[in-house]
Amino acid sequence: MQEIYRRDEPIIEKTEIDKETELIMSIIKTRRELDYANKNYEFADSDLIDYYIYQMKANQAKLDYLIKMAKVKGLNVNFIKDMEYSFYEQEEDVI
Repeated sequence: MQEIYRRDEPIIEKTEIDKETELIMSIIKTRRELDYANKNYEFADSDLIDYYIYQMKANQAKLDYLIKMAKVKGLNVNFIKDMEYSFYEQEEDVI
């Protein structure tokens, strides 16, 4: 006899604002990861240079895609940069 499982919680669809917020946060996170990879590359030993080059290329490709998606949704990229600065300030206040 086969048991049928069902989800206890209903699946809640994300609103357009939630999707845009998630996209903005992904852009901010990817920019930060790209900055980290660039900084780590500058001080990398010879064994890790290829690794950081790969990280930089991957993060740049991801960032290009996310910015393209933001433009398609009509989001202002300069607005995202302003949000990024306020996001950094909030994190510093928490620390």
